[in-house]
Amino acid sequence: MGEILRRRIKQEQFSSPYQEAFLSLLVAADHVQRKMDESCEANGITSAQYNVLRILRGVHPNGHARCDIIDRMLQEAPDVTRLIDRLEKAGLVSRGKSEEDGRLSLTFITKEGLALLDKMQPHITEANEVFSAKLSEQEALQLTSLCERIFGE
Repeated sequence: MGEILRRRIKQEQFSSPYQEAFLSLLVAADHVQRKMDESCEANGITSAQYNVLRILRGVHPNGHARCDIIDRMLQEAPDVTRLIDRLEKAGLVSRGKSEEDGRLSLTFITKEGLALLDKMQPHITEANEVFSAKLSEQEALQLTSLCERIFGE
């Protein structure tokens, strides 16, 4: 059934439809990730850094504790502290203390971080349009449902 996958990985047969679906998902995820990486790299950041900025934009002007950022990340990152350090060094985020609990360090997106996300938005929209060009709205909803069945608990 998956002729494109068969040609892509030069494999004629699969041990089961599940193996074929698994490999298709891996190839599709890699394709989408590469598009995202290209958009980020063109703007001097990684996709993990974009993810942190996206999370912080969602709560702007408030900030998040590191643990809250980790909980909201699309992909696990090995060292979020260093990731935030690099964003801070670039002037895209700042750190401060929580008003409710002065022991808690929060990370905030800066004007520069917001401006970078605004600059990147056309590229991100273009990457998202891959879906609307290739999938109907119903198919996109079905894909979401299938993916949630795979990664859901």
